[in-house]
Amino acid sequence: MTMPPISPDRLRRYATYASVTVSSTLIAAKLAAYMATESVSILSSLIDSSTDLLASVVTLLGVRRALRPPDATHRFGHGKAEALAALAQAAFITGSAVLLSVEAVRRLIHPEPVGEGGIGIAVMLLSIALTAGLITFQRHVQAATGSVAIGADRLHYSGDLLMNVAVILAILLTGWTGVAAFDPLFGLGIAAFLLHGAKGVAEDALSVLMDREFSEEDRARIKALVLEEPGARGLHDLRTRSSGTGGFIELHLELDGDLTLTAAHDITDRVERRLSAAFGNAEVLVHQEPAGLVDERLDHRIEGRRIEGAGGVASG
Repeated sequence: MTMPPISPDRLRRYATYASVTVSSTLIAAKLAAYMATESVSILSSLIDSSTDLLASVVTLLGVRRALRPPDATHRFGHGKAEALAALAQAAFITGSAVLLSVEAVRRLIHPEPVGEGGIGIAVMLLSIALTAGLITFQRHVQAATGSVAIGADRLHYSGDLLMNVAVILAILLTGWTGVAAFDPLFGLGIAAFLLHGAKGVAEDALSVLMDREFSEEDRARIKALVLEEPGARGLHDLRTRSSGTGGFIELHLELDGDLTLTAAHDITDRVERRLSAAFGNAEVLVHQEPAGLVDERLDHRIEGRRIEGAGGVASG
């Protein structure tokens, strides 16, 4: 007897639960390792796992909110809750990187030996194993659901794998050479990595919150799919945006003005089905217009501003 497939929404929730569980386990292990070694590299990894836990909790709450269906006061749904959660994650990560940098600089000025390197390496190997398992599961969930939040979380934990390897190298180099500076230097490198990751997370979140358009490749694909439909004379005022858990595609479809309402509706339905099949997580809204109609268009306003901007640059 085969088990029924797990729904995408449930997969999203399972991924957030797994993330919180792994982060909590690693915090306990790394705290014990830091107390035994006083390694800045392990401290950096401990701080990162702490921010991972905060980020995972925020992601869990954001995903739970984002999965709520549209209601009377949120008719576009609650998908942007994921982007708000990601923005909070970026703030957590930035603060942690600053604290880590301060501690690393202090250790550079006042070097301290790293003790019990074997304990640190064992904890890092445990971290690598658990993180690799989590990433594998998150990759499966992202492929099945297309979740932006889970995808971002997976990339974040993928970076953690590299950080754990860096911690092991710092401990080994310190033990082999006796140079205590390796430990805080790796800590500074990890802080820089955290800041870079926070920047990427914040940019992605702001793109969703500011209703950034789909990529030019996706917009070109939408136009091609529309024009492949027999009866479609053209389109204009294509607008797209991501909601975090899905997307929205809106366009004006140009049709023969002599068509009956029923025939125009049938063509529009086929266009919507084409786009929904190609962009499964997007809602499609099509407005019908007679081909050749001259009216006020968003495309014209945008093009006018572009020409004015180019003229201003040329004259300047």
